[in-house]
Amino acid sequence: MHQPLLQNLPRSWTVISCMGPAALMVAVCLAASPAAAQIPTATIGQSVPRDVRDMYTKGLQYLAKTQASDGSWQGGQQGPGVTGLCLMAFLASGEDPNFGIYSGVVRKAVRDIITKQDAATGYYGASMYHHGFAMLALAEAYGSLDDRRLWERGERNQRTIAQSLELAVRCATTAQKKNSNSAWRYSPDSNDADTSVSGAILVGLLAARNAGIAVPDESIDKAISYYTKMTADNGQVAYAGGIGGFDESFARISIGTLVYALAKRKDLPQYKAALGYLTERLDADSGMSGHGYAEYTLYYQSQALFQGDVDAWEKWNKQLVRNLKGVQNADGSISSQFGAPVGTSMSLLALALNFRLLPIYER
Repeated sequence: MHQPLLQNLPRSWTVISCMGPAALMVAVCLAASPAAAQIPTATIGQSVPRDVRDMYTKGLQYLAKTQASDGSWQGGQQGPGVTGLCLMAFLASGEDPNFGIYSGVVRKAVRDIITKQDAATGYYGASMYHHGFAMLALAEAYGSLDDRRLWERGERNQRTIAQSLELAVRCATTAQKKNSNSAWRYSPDSNDADTSVSGAILVGLLAARNAGIAVPDESIDKAISYYTKMTADNGQVAYAGGIGGFDESFARISIGTLVYALAKRKDLPQYKAALGYLTERLDADSGMSGHGYAEYTLYYQSQALFQGDVDAWEKWNKQLVRNLKGVQNADGSISSQFGAPVGTSMSLLALALNFRLLPIYER
């Protein structure tokens, strides 16, 4: 039996310097052959390196071929969060989610996420990691995907993306109110919190707010306050509990940097310290040499660097491209301890900042 997606992330993370946001998988047209899928060069422009375009195309082809009939992805970890990550990879490619060659894949993925949501509580299930990534994916799809084309005639669950997001936000904010740290952990009923799970939820909430869904300012403010308490003067970010337990975790430091930036709190000394910790260590281990949770770290570190220091991100991104090119399999997949769908989608999202198409990737 597989452990839940990223359920038991270690308190001590390995050093990883090459990081990039992982691209989310949303669409594959049922009438088109996935093998013929190509990223539209007119959309991404000539500035995107050819290696990036080629790797991304191969990765999407793999994800398109391996999507299950219900819209999910099997093989390793699975659930709404994994579907959300794969969905975002497609959304980030620039294909039209309504009529592009991957439009069928996108609609199936969105339907899968909404169908598996608890209609009463709004919880996407499996764990709050899944809830956060699924919420983020639907927020990125909202406004670009036509709800009128989402459901097949006769399907019982015809909740719109907006309705699903509103329920998801309510679930997250309700869980936060019950939490003694005003943050989140594995379950909606958890009373303790950690900066890893909280990052997934907070980024999802910020994306939902950017999409026009009502998110209480109090919820964002309290979550940011939690991160300030968990950030040391040197920029390291603790894992769980109260202040303390700091160590060199590029994943947690990147999460902290990213949530400060997305919440428009770059004025905070904790943000400046965390960003400085990342930019001063760009030449550290790339994370692709056998350490655990590499793709997860890459996913966050790329976004954190891009939001905070584009010059540093560009330097770091060149090494990221070389590293991912070396580990991508012939079928387009990228292996991971959580399964190929997770490894492939998060690695693609790490590359997706080269396209800069998702709203969450805007500076």
